[in-house]
Amino acid sequence: MEKKVSPYSRAVHAGDRKRPDGDAPAWIPVTTPIHTAASFFYSDMNDLERVFGNEMPGQSYGRYGNPTSDALEELVTSLEGGAGSLACATGMAAVHMAISTALMDRRKTIVAQSLLYGATLGMLAKVFEPAGVEVVYVDFCDETAAEAAISKHRPGAIVMETICNPLLRVPALDRVGAMARAADAPLIVDNTFATPLIIRPFEHGASFVVHSLTKYLSGHGDIMGGIVLTDEASLGPLRALSRTVGFTLGPFECYLAMRGIKTFPLRMERQCANAKTVAEWLATHSAVARVYFPADPAHPDAGNIRRLFADGLFGGMVSFELKDAGREQVFRMMNALRMVVPATSLGDVHSMMLYPAMASHRDIAPKHRARLGIHDNLVRLSVGIEAVEDIIADLDQALRA
Repeated sequence: MEKKVSPYSRAVHAGDRKRPDGDAPAWIPVTTPIHTAASFFYSDMNDLERVFGNEMPGQSYGRYGNPTSDALEELVTSLEGGAGSLACATGMAAVHMAISTALMDRRKTIVAQSLLYGATLGMLAKVFEPAGVEVVYVDFCDETAAEAAISKHRPGAIVMETICNPLLRVPALDRVGAMARAADAPLIVDNTFATPLIIRPFEHGASFVVHSLTKYLSGHGDIMGGIVLTDEASLGPLRALSRTVGFTLGPFECYLAMRGIKTFPLRMERQCANAKTVAEWLATHSAVARVYFPADPAHPDAGNIRRLFADGLFGGMVSFELKDAGREQVFRMMNALRMVVPATSLGDVHSMMLYPAMASHRDIAPKHRARLGIHDNLVRLSVGIEAVEDIIADLDQALRA
């Protein structure tokens, strides 16, 4: 689809309605079917040879590609930008593919945002560092410190999130992108919290963009999946690596992800509006000590948010601290929830609450969590598309339990 087309229309149409080959009158399915074949063949072996050699488009083996995954990748690339994408079995597989591709022929050093999703921090510490990759952590919201670290270490890759999990800090992506370009270091951006409706990292210097498809893009809590998008220079190496390691997403999950994405912009718009209302209400509640939300005028990164975010959209995530609470009080409040789901995920149509110290950042040492600002009274709320008054009513009764 042409670039001028709105993301609301792209989400509905991109990737679908491919015309079949052959001389018969063309029938066209209105949505992409689920192609379950593990392998593909051609009437002429020369055609299969050309497909294997990347000399012509086509299918050969399920680990290399599938018409359903191709359609999903086309759809997400249309929304996010970049030269192409790869659908992966999980969001963490997508993170691994992005980092591995970026470091393939580069210095084995990473400069990473100090505040990241716990599993990403774990992957850096437990997978890449033991493999000989040096990882340097820095607060990207401190631009002077970020620039100094990048200049000093000349990394092979830079890793960050657009909205940091779970404290919702927002680094200056455009300025970090400029630093990455100056250092000739691929910038890997996890855009799961923001989504392409709020910000498109390729427009600010990213070389790789990663999403957990499980979250906002699919939005219904019924698949595990991830996707990594990249620029023209890295697309070939990304696909070559994928053919070897086989982190690809299955056709059933690709189909469900496409179905979910068709309503993604509408859902995200509603979730952003609901989250803003909930955050403003929480800030007035006697049981709440502090609220973290990007629309807060006093947010420490308010300038970045005004400059980078789409107008009126601040994301669907709200984090907050309970007043004078520890784990026992947090558990009591979460056990009292009647509609909000106390489960380990985010971005679903239903509201969900997570306790970072137990779930997303469980493997981070308590002292390290405290240094990052993730205290034992912090909870993370993914606001859904329910009536906002019902979300607030449920939170209110739970906070008073």
